Parts: sequence; C-alpha cells; structure tokens
Amino acid sequence: MEKVRIQKIIADSGLCSRRKAEELISQGAVTVNGRPCSLGDKADSARDIIAVNGKVIAEAPVQKRYIMLNKPRGYITSMSDDQGRKIAVELLDGVPERVVPVGRLDRNSEGLLLFTNDGEFANEITHPSHHVSKTYRVTIDGLVSEEQLTRLSTGVKLDDGKVTLPCTVEVITEEPGRTVLRIVIKQGLNRQIRRMCDAVGLKVGRLRRVAIGSVKLGMLKTGEWRDLTKEELKSLRNAIGKRSR
Repeated sequence: MEKVRIQKIIADSGLCSRRKAEELISQGAVTVNGRPCSLGDKADSARDIIAVNGKVIAEAPVQKRYIMLNKPRGYITSMSDDQGRKIAVELLDGVPERVVPVGRLDRNSEGLLLFTNDGEFANEITHPSHHVSKTYRVTIDGLVSEEQLTRLSTGVKLDDGKVTLPCTVEVITEEPGRTVLRIVIKQGLNRQIRRMCDAVGLKVGRLRRVAIGSVKLGMLKTGEWRDLTKEELKSLRNAIGKRSR
C-alpha cells in the first residue's frame, strides 16, 4: 500500500482534523512503530502502528458519518470540559461512532452544528481558503442604523485588530426594542458575529446559525440531530471543490 502523510492517516481515522493532527505531530504526541515522527513523514496505515499520546489509532472508521445537530444555548462544542458544562456531542444519542464538531458555536449561540468522523472533510469545510458560507439569524437589542449596517457589510476592525471580509447583512424585521438581521459570512473567526456587532455598538440578544453553505437547519427541533442526506453532503463537497463520494 502506498505511504501517505501521517496527519492524513490520523484525520481519516476520525480522531481529529488534519490541522489538529499536525499540531499533535509538532508536539511530539504521535509515534510510528514506537518512534516519534515529524511533519512530512509518511506511513503505511496497513503495516505501521500509529499512536497518539500512546493510544493506537484505528486504520479507518467503520462508517463515515455526517450529522447535523440543532445545538441549544448553554452547550459548548468541546469534546470534554473540566468545568462540568454541558457538551453538545452528548446530545448525539444513538451515534456509536466517535464524531467531532466541524467548526464551533459558542456557548450562548445556537443552531446548525455539523459533526463527522471524517477528519479530512472537517478540515476542508473549516479551512479559511474555501470560504464556505455560514448564515445566521441575529436578534439585536434595539434599532440598527444604516451606518451600522454598512459597516457590518463592508468589513469592521475587531478587538484584536483583524478586519472582517465583506459580508451580506439584511434586515428581516424591525420592531420597537429589537431588530432581526440575516448575516452571511465566509470567514470562521472566533465569535465573529458577536465581535462584529460589538465593534459597531450593537448588542446581540440571540444568535442562531441557520445554514452552512446550502445546507439548512430547516425544521429540526432544538437538541435533535439527523444524518445529512446524500444531496446535502454533495452540496458541501461542491462548495469546497470536492466531488461527491
């Protein structure tokens, strides 16, 4: 069997994304046949024994799973938490495979969150170069001025000095005391929507992700999950320039 890069083997096993695997290799946490490996090293998953933090990884998951969850508020997207907070993956009752979240939704945000045991797929979806769109329904406390809408859509400077890319911002409803916006971004900066709103003086009352690419949350109830359809998976692969498999 042809040798491939070790980070790809780890990602294909479903343990983590390729990017995370590269970090683990750099940290010296990965061994091949008992010896530490380096970035760029290759291995044969059928012959070589690859271990992460001393635990041998499976050659490949039995079945690739691609799942959508309607994450409730109050859940974090980490795989574990030493503070005893609720974890989104625990809502995937009945899923025997070890799946990991694709990207993040912060604790107070809700809506569409993808999970998979296909590490390569997770890396492709979240990689900044692919600009996969994410759509949010954002409830703002109070009214939003035309100037604030323009600043949000053309790009704003965040608290760490980064400037966001232009995005789509539309007013869905405007009522006394609140405004509902539809915001579509193609970046994945940490807590990006909330920080964008903070930068222009807006307070977010509720933040809900309703779509990733053309895959929509639809009528999936809060706290429930389902597998992606073949059509949804195909649309995501098309969005990252990959053929459906």
